[in-house]
Amino acid sequence: MLSKQLSYGAALPAPGRARHLVAVALHGASLMLGQLARRLLHLEQAQRGEPVLEFYAQAGAPEGALYVDGKLVGHLPGVSRL
Repeated sequence: MLSKQLSYGAALPAPGRARHLVAVALHGASLMLGQLARRLLHLEQAQRGEPVLEFYAQAGAPEGALYVDGKLVGHLPGVSRL
């Protein structure tokens, strides 16, 4: 009886090499997505123009809340009107 052991290991990359290739691919994708996010942010800021400031001191709203472009940036304690 003739028995020959087949080795499939030579056809597959070493586990360390495969992990390295996946890591390099993920790192490259991360860099590209970061660049895209920065470009989109600059584009959005260029289209927006002047920031929109809002102040709320009405009943039911946070007292003295100051918003810039819809995001809470702080409170002005003791201030009821601007």
